[in-house]
Amino acid sequence: MRLYSLPILFYMLFASAALANPELWRNEWPDTNFRDSSVQNWSEIRSGGPPKDGIPALSDPDFVRASGKTGIAASEPVITLEMGGATARAYPIRYLTWHEIVNDTIDGVPVAVTFCPLCNSALTFDRRAAGRTLTFGVSGKLRHSDMIMYDHETESWWQQAIGEAIVGDLNGTELPLLPSWMESWSEFKTRHPDGLVMAEPGYARDYGRNPYRGYDSSTTPFLYSGEMPPHGVDALARVIRVGERAWPMERLRKAGELREAGVVITWTAGQASALDTAKIGEGRDIGSIRVRDGRGRDLPHDLMFAFAYHAFWPDGTWMLGN
Repeated sequence: MRLYSLPILFYMLFASAALANPELWRNEWPDTNFRDSSVQNWSEIRSGGPPKDGIPALSDPDFVRASGKTGIAASEPVITLEMGGATARAYPIRYLTWHEIVNDTIDGVPVAVTFCPLCNSALTFDRRAAGRTLTFGVSGKLRHSDMIMYDHETESWWQQAIGEAIVGDLNGTELPLLPSWMESWSEFKTRHPDGLVMAEPGYARDYGRNPYRGYDSSTTPFLYSGEMPPHGVDALARVIRVGERAWPMERLRKAGELREAGVVITWTAGQASALDTAKIGEGRDIGSIRVRDGRGRDLPHDLMFAFAYHAFWPDGTWMLGN
């Protein structure tokens, strides 16, 4: 029998307590305006198990030079952020797996670097919205298995996959999405030996261990009851989402490069899956991607599981190459 560990155990043990009812949430969320919401069906929102801030987001983390960083396997994934003339930064997934959100500031721009393990969704947002700078935490709630974030300023709830507030005073507000991508630690360090990498947080966590062991080989997503993807695409197959289009990762891997719909997507080997083996650095090679426009500029995108893409973009365009 497969053995699961935190936070997967939380999700499984507490799924029965996931009844969606805003009235039951008011004690925990007294400052959230539940009267203003774009959620049509509250049963889509489920308690994942950990309470509000039970998965602690990080703010203003420390960084060290990439050339001096040790303890990260060459194939381990990092989220890379290159902004203007600022020194490139890497946010290791070994840390984001346990914290899911990093509130940072780069060259004067407040950013939120986010990772939802259950959807494999790694997105970076500009934290400025509705005339203020927001600071994000992890709500402990899921919708279509995707993390719901919240902002400390208004306690509005935000859907990570779409970068939009779905409950609260800021309902309907969108966060600007910034270009970032997942690549191997080796790729980042080779390209940016003087770049910055987030230092290990001061929490008692087994960083480098994957608490979602075997998840991306499963057939069914956790705490997801929506439709499965069409066209015979596996629910936990990775897809590259650019806007409302999605390219299957396997198609890109076979081609090496795709030039379609005004974008250029490339694939290179060398990045380990963060959701495969018990140690992230030993995960199977899923490769790294870059998404650029015709002029070579990096584009905002996501590398997410197919079920999550279909849940949030049910009318999206599948780029199957047929």
